[in-house]
Amino acid sequence: MSVIEAEKLSKTFRVRQKEKGMRGSIQAVFHPRTKEVAAVDGVSFSVEEGEVLAFIGPNGAGKSTTIKMLTGILYPSSGSVKVLGIDPTKSRRRLAYEIGTVFGQKEQLWTHLTPYDNFRFFGAIYDIPEGEIQRRIAELADTFELGSFLDTPVRSLSLGQRIRCEIVASLIHRPKVLFLDEPTIGLDPVVKENIRGLIRQMNREFRTTIFLTSHDIGDIEKLCKRIIIVNSGRIVLDDSMEHLKSHYLNRKIVEIKLQEEAALPSVSGITVLKKKGGHVKFEVDTAKLPINDAIRFLDAENLEDINISNIPLENIITEIYKAKEVQLRNVNSKFETASAHVQVLAG
Repeated sequence: MSVIEAEKLSKTFRVRQKEKGMRGSIQAVFHPRTKEVAAVDGVSFSVEEGEVLAFIGPNGAGKSTTIKMLTGILYPSSGSVKVLGIDPTKSRRRLAYEIGTVFGQKEQLWTHLTPYDNFRFFGAIYDIPEGEIQRRIAELADTFELGSFLDTPVRSLSLGQRIRCEIVASLIHRPKVLFLDEPTIGLDPVVKENIRGLIRQMNREFRTTIFLTSHDIGDIEKLCKRIIIVNSGRIVLDDSMEHLKSHYLNRKIVEIKLQEEAALPSVSGITVLKKKGGHVKFEVDTAKLPINDAIRFLDAENLEDINISNIPLENIITEIYKAKEVQLRNVNSKFETASAHVQVLAG
């Protein structure tokens, strides 16, 4: 069952334009000029119940604007959206009882209160009876191991402890969908892994649908089974993580250390990336040349060390961005050429 459905969702903002200098400032006051900017441009997708989805893209791609439309903070310029069958533009208050949000860069907890008092406060906001609030706090505190700092003011907690409490605060009303925006930003590697474990546990035990945005590749790889990549307000890729890896990870990075400097054989499927003395780094396209065959081309007696790894997911995503940008530029160039021909014929 789909819990999120977006159909040709678009959001356009009117942005003021200003020339440089004092003259431009005066002109902007008395004769303001504006232009329309499409932050989200005809986005369509759906998210199934219990799914953990990565919704990623570069800064300015339209991620936050999309989330704000899904949660009812912004109204779309066109298109439609339903979350749990609810239209956020018409029933935002009703939707608020069914969803939760965690923003890694924005606090929702009162820092002078303890986590316990914050949780009671949020429970009251969601009209949860006092007895039920106590039961839910006890359950969540046990699940997320908050006991040692449950009565410590939030301002005295570490960043990792605060993020855990932010997640629990967003779960106090048992939302069916949780929007996570950069939940591990600024955390050290150990704490990041702990938070990821909590998110996986939350999804597994409560069947919570997770809508995740993050610039941390570790979050995406370790949490999500599906990925949507957006750029310039449009979806450029919607695929499963498994297929993404199998389709784009048909290349391996091989780093070797040779006892004596030697040239690699010129073979189709092998591309030398870096070479300095006996240290060589090259890429193997396993669609053209199996990795075992590539290794056989090496001089085993001269080989001192070898390391084989996958292409980093971060590099793959960057390549997808660049490929789609080139594709978009080509489409725009053809459109401009066609328009110029039309104008010439019309003239």
